[in-house]
Parts: sequence; structure tokens; C-alpha cells
Amino acid sequence: MERLGEHLRKLRLLKSGERLEALLQHAAAQELPYAEFLEQVLGEEVAAKTSKNIAMRTAMARLPFVKPLETFEFDYQPSIDRKQVHTLASCHFIEHGDNVIVLGPPGVGKTHLAVSLGLKAIANGYRVLFTTAANLISVLTKAHAEGRLEEKLKVYATPRLLIIDEIGYLPIDRLGANLFFQLISRRYERGPMILTSNQSFSAWGDVFGDRIIATAILDRLLHHAVTLNIRGNSYRLKDKLKAGLIRTQDNEGSQPGGEI
Repeated sequence: MERLGEHLRKLRLLKSGERLEALLQHAAAQELPYAEFLEQVLGEEVAAKTSKNIAMRTAMARLPFVKPLETFEFDYQPSIDRKQVHTLASCHFIEHGDNVIVLGPPGVGKTHLAVSLGLKAIANGYRVLFTTAANLISVLTKAHAEGRLEEKLKVYATPRLLIIDEIGYLPIDRLGANLFFQLISRRYERGPMILTSNQSFSAWGDVFGDRIIATAILDRLLHHAVTLNIRGNSYRLKDKLKAGLIRTQDNEGSQPGGEI
């Protein structure tokens, strides 16, 4: 047992070292063949390392919260094509270099969907980075002023999948729009992105304060893209809607903020 433990430590098979005695007892009790016992030992080690790697990549992604896709309430947002979302969850869009753009009014679950797809990407071995549009512009603007723009652009260009949340919630000045365009150009046809916005594409000219820049950004984003347009009510108002304290958007006749 001591020699086996030493070998496992040298090979850095730490999980197997912790579980060795229990695994041996189980194998003896079940009279497992050698090959089956070895498969069990190695399987537990692989599972432990995979779990550790996922936890590390999740921490590096800087997600605002961890909500798996299985917790998303599709029944509350019937405008979403559930089959389409589950197809995206396979992460083939990353291999194909497609962007995913989620549009809709505040509170309908755009960030939840973006984070959930990011978690699927992490589980599939991809490096992911999350940022809000406001934070992204702030970081790039500061880097530009300090002469470190190239360094910061690499930070956002390197991850296999970049998630940019909340485009359109805060106005973007001309410098910010130009810096955003530089990043989009850097990732164009190289690194897929997930973007969320409460503004329709037609309003992006106002968001970026320049219709020419907005058109150039959309031209690159939409060249290879899947758009999810959520026309629903805010989850934050769910209880009030059930109680009849407020009306749904459909009853009020208002247009959903994410409509193209």
C-alpha cells in the first residue's frame, strides 16, 4: 500500500491515492477483473481532473453567476425556440465560428442564456471570458489612454468564446465605439462571441453614437450569427404578473424591446 501510494503521488494521481484503499476493497468484494478495476481507477481520476479543470475555467471566465441551462424557464418565455437553444448548447456554433446575439427587453433572461451557453462551452473544454459592454469600454478606454491598448485587446481576443453583456444599457461615446469596433474586427471570423442587448439592431446607431461605425460592427457580427429574439416579460415581475398587479406587455400592446 505504501509503495502504491508513493507511485500514485509521483504520477500526481491524487484522487486515486485518496480512494485507493476503498477501491481495492470494492474490487475484492466484487471480484473485479484486472482490466475493469484499472478502468475504475483511471475513470475516477479523469473525472476528478475534469471537474477541477472545469472549476478553474469557470473562475477564469469571470461569470456574474453560475446558472446552468437546465434552470432556464423556457415555459415562461415561449418566444424562445427551445430546440434552437439546445442545439447551441452542443457548442457547434463555436467550432463553426458563429456569433450568438440575444435581443430582448430587460429582465427576460438574456444574461442567463448567455451564461448558460458559456458554461456549456467551459464543460466542452473551451476558454470563456465574460464582460459587460460598459466594463469592456471602460477597460479599453483606460488602456488607450495609458498606451496599453494592444495588450488589452489581446486579453479579449484570446479566449475561444467572448461574452459581451448589456449592449445598449449605457451610451457609448465615439472613442468607445471605435475601440469596440477594433475588438470586433480582431475577433471577426477568428473567435465567436455571445452578445446581449436590450436594443434592436436598428437602434445600434444611437447606442454607438455613429451609424457608420454601428453598421460596420453589425456587418461583421451578423456575417456568421444566430439571433435569439425574446419577446416576453421580465422574470423580476413574475410574481406581480401572477397576482394581477400589472399587465403583460401583450395586453398593454407595447412592443418588446428586442424586436428587430
